[in-house]
Amino acid sequence: MPHLSAEMLAADATTPITTAGHTQLGIAVLAGIAVIVLLITKFKLHAFLSLIIGSLVLGAVAGAPLDKAIASFSTGLGTTVAGTGVLIALGAVLGKLLADSGGADQIVDTILAKAGRRAMPWAMVLIAGIIGLPIFFEVGIVLLIPVVLLVAKRGNFSLMRIGIPALAGLSVMHGLIPPHPGPLAAIDAVKANLGVTLALGVVIAIPAAIIAGPLFSRYAARWVDIAPPEKMIPQRTSDDLQKRPGFGITVATVLLPVVMMLAKALVDVVVDNPAHTVQRIFDVVGSPLIALLTAVVVAMFTLGRAAGFTRGRIASTVESSLGPIAGVLLIVGAGGGFKQTLVDSGVGQMILEISKDWNISTLLLAWLIAVTIRLATGSATVATISAAGLVAPLAADMSTTHSALLVLAVGAGSLFFSHVNDAGFWMVKEYFGMDVGQTLKTWSVMETLISVVGIVGVLLLSLVV
Repeated sequence: MPHLSAEMLAADATTPITTAGHTQLGIAVLAGIAVIVLLITKFKLHAFLSLIIGSLVLGAVAGAPLDKAIASFSTGLGTTVAGTGVLIALGAVLGKLLADSGGADQIVDTILAKAGRRAMPWAMVLIAGIIGLPIFFEVGIVLLIPVVLLVAKRGNFSLMRIGIPALAGLSVMHGLIPPHPGPLAAIDAVKANLGVTLALGVVIAIPAAIIAGPLFSRYAARWVDIAPPEKMIPQRTSDDLQKRPGFGITVATVLLPVVMMLAKALVDVVVDNPAHTVQRIFDVVGSPLIALLTAVVVAMFTLGRAAGFTRGRIASTVESSLGPIAGVLLIVGAGGGFKQTLVDSGVGQMILEISKDWNISTLLLAWLIAVTIRLATGSATVATISAAGLVAPLAADMSTTHSALLVLAVGAGSLFFSHVNDAGFWMVKEYFGMDVGQTLKTWSVMETLISVVGIVGVLLLSLVV
C-alpha cells in the first residue's frame, strides 16, 4: 500500500466514496454492525475476520465500489496500526516485565500488608489501578485473579466485595487512560493532545473507579454472595523467584511514562511556544513512543535485573511478550479499517449534518454512538475506534481540552453494559464461578456505572475547562 500523508488522509476523509443518501447510509451502518455481531456471536468467527467482512458489507450496502471500500479499509488499518501499534507493543513488553519479575506481586503484597479489613476493597482498586496502567485488561485479570481469590478466602470476604473493586480499577484504566489501545486510537483519530487527555482522564477515572468499585461492591456482595472457587486459584508468578524488585522502584517504573507525558502537557501549557527550546525538548521526552520506550529500558534494570534475570532471560521475556498481542494488534487495526470505511462512506459527514440541528451536546452524542457500537459488537476497543472516527469531524473547531474530553466521552461509552458478546464478560464469569445472571448483576452493572459516571464527569469538566 502506498504511503499516505496526513494531509492526503484528511482530504480522503472529506470526500465520500459513495453518494448514498442518509437513509441508505443508515441502513449500511446497521447492516455492517449486524454482520459483525452475527459473525462473532453466532458463528464464533475471530473479530479480525468479522471486521473485514463487516466493512465490505458496509461499503457494498452504501453503494461504494468494492475497490474503493477495500482501499478505505486498508488505509484505516494501516494508519491505525502505524499510530498505535508500536505503543501497544511497548506497553506489552513493560507489562510482561512487571509480571514476570514479581513486581506486580510486590505491589500487591505491600499494599495488602498495610491495609486493614475495612480498607481492603479500597486497596484492591488501588492495586488494580497501578497494575492496570501499562497492561491490557485481559492480562490484568489473569494477574489479579489469584490475589482476589486468595484475599477473599483468607479474609473470609464475599468474593464480590474484593473482586468488583479490582475489576473496576482495571476497566477504568482500559477505557479512559492511555497508553491503552482504545484511548490511544481515539486520540489519534480526533487529533487530541495525549497529555491533556491523560490528565483529564485521571480526574474522571478516580471517582468512576471509587463509585463502581468499593462503593458498588457493597451492593454486589448482597446480590451475589459466593465463595471463591478453589479450582481457579493458580500459582503466582513470583513464587518461583528467589528475589524480586522493591515496591518503590516498581511503582516508580510503572508511573515513569505517565509522568513524562504529563510533564510534556504541563510544559505545553506553561511555555506555550512551540519554538522554545524547553518545549521542543519536552515534546520529544513526553511523546508516547519515547516515554514508553524509556520505561521499557529502565524496567529491564529496575525490574528484570532486580529479580536476578540474566540478559538472556530479559531478552526471552521481551520476546514472549510480543506474541500474545498479535491478535490485539489485528483487531485494533481492523477496527481502524472499519472506522475508515464508515468515514469514507460519508457516515461521519452524515452525523455532522444531522446532529447540527440537534439540541444535544457533542460530548453526549459521542458517548451515545460509542454505547451503541459497544452494545452491538461487545468490544470496547472497536467501539472506541469506530465512534472516534465518526465524531472526529465534530472536533475540528474544539479547544484542546474539549477535544480531549471528546476522547474520554467515547472511552466512557465504550464500557457501557458488557454482556454476552464481550469476551471480558465470559472471562469474569468463569474466573469467579458465576452463572450468566450473576455476572449480569455484578460485572455488567459495574461496567455501566463506570460508563455513566464517566460521561457525567466529562460533561461537568466541559463546564469548567
